[in-house]
Amino acid sequence: MQAIATVKKTKEIQNKYHIYTKKSYGQNFIIEPKVVEKIADAAVHDAGELVFEIGPGIGALTQFLCAKADRVIAYEIDQRLPEILYNEIGRDHLQVILQDFMDVDVNEAIRTYRQNNQPVVFASNLPYYVTTPILFKLFEAEEPIERITVMMQKEVGQRFLARENDKEYNALSVITQFRCEMKKVMDVSRHVFWPSPRVDSMVVQFVFHHRYDDVDAAFFIAMVKSCFTQRRKTIYNNFQSYAGDKASAKELLERAGINPGLRAQQCTLADFLRLYEVSYESLCTR
Repeated sequence: MQAIATVKKTKEIQNKYHIYTKKSYGQNFIIEPKVVEKIADAAVHDAGELVFEIGPGIGALTQFLCAKADRVIAYEIDQRLPEILYNEIGRDHLQVILQDFMDVDVNEAIRTYRQNNQPVVFASNLPYYVTTPILFKLFEAEEPIERITVMMQKEVGQRFLARENDKEYNALSVITQFRCEMKKVMDVSRHVFWPSPRVDSMVVQFVFHHRYDDVDAAFFIAMVKSCFTQRRKTIYNNFQSYAGDKASAKELLERAGINPGLRAQQCTLADFLRLYEVSYESLCTR
C-alpha cells in the first residue's frame, strides 16, 4: 500500500486532479504516514467496528482506517474529493457521503449504518475552526458511541485534558469529564502538514463512560457553563444568575460543600456533581 500521507503522493494527487487546499474548509494535508497510522491504530480496535470519519480530505487517514476496519463512512464537505477518495482508496471498505457533518443527524446516521449492535467509533483530523462544535455534537448524541479519536489544535486539546487549577481548565473540561475518559495519544508537529499551519496539533481520544446516565445532562451542562461565565469572578458571583438570586446561590453552594469564595476553575467534577444534586430539585422546575 503506497501511503497517501507523503509529500510525493500528495503532490501527485494534487497535480493529477488539479486539487489544492481550500482555507475556507481548514484543509491541511498530512504528509507523514506514521502519524496517520498511529491515529488509526488508536481509533480502531477491531475490524468489525463501524468507523465514521469526519473530513477525510484526500484520504491520508482514511486509507489506514480502511485497512483496519471493514466499513468506513466518511463525511466530506468538499465536492471535489469523493472521486479522489474512491479512485485512490477504492470502495471495498469505504462509503463517502458529501455533506457538512454539522448538518448530520448523528443518531440517525448511527441507526442507519450500524449492524448487529456493532461498536461505533469516530476518527478525524478536524479543521481547527469546527473542533468544539463537532465534538459537542457527538457528546450530545443519544445513540451509543464507543470512542472518538481526533487531531485538533494543541491549545484546544490542552483544554479538554485540563484539570482543576490548570490555567486551561474551563467548562469544556468539566463537561467532557462528565461524558468521557480522555487521554492524549500524541503530539503532532505543524511540520507534518501541507501546507504547514501556524500551530502544533495534538491527538486526543475520548472514551465514553456511563457513570452519570441518571444525571439530567442538559441541566448539568447549563449549570456548569453558568459557573464559568466570567473567569475572574467567584463561583458564587457567577452562579447567582442560574440560582435566581444571591441567597439561593450561597445556600446551594454551601449545601454542596463548595466555598463560595472559590473560582469555578478550582472546583472538581465531583464538586459540580454535588452542586447538581442539591440544585436539581429546586431549580429544574423553574
